[in-house]
Amino acid sequence: EIQLVETGGGLVQAGGSLRLSCVVSGFTFDEFDDYAIGWFRQAPGKEREGVACIYRGDGSTYHADSVKGRFTISRDIRKNTVYLQMNNLKPEDTAVYSCAVKPRGGGRDEYRNWGQGTQVTVSS
Repeated sequence: EIQLVETGGGLVQAGGSLRLSCVVSGFTFDEFDDYAIGWFRQAPGKEREGVACIYRGDGSTYHADSVKGRFTISRDIRKNTVYLQMNNLKPEDTAVYSCAVKPRGGGRDEYRNWGQGTQVTVSS
């Protein structure tokens, strides 16, 4: 089955940048022929929030309004990796960032195979 591993989190000053990576392994055509990778975040005391997603096949993307213009999701198919470039970071971006996978055409409730998460901390 598909396995996801997130890296790239850390401590950064407000206004700084980080690039998160989600490495995808274990894909088989028996499972599905295309998929989307989504980035999510969850801060203490808050619900998990969808940040961005991208489809492996055609590269189509979605970015949440809260991060649009600051964060950019992308993929490198040869490296089996999805990136989240985060610029102009704000303290309210502080959270554990996780990635998950869903089949093409699936709803948000179909995300699965969550990675372990990577901590992003933005200081003021």
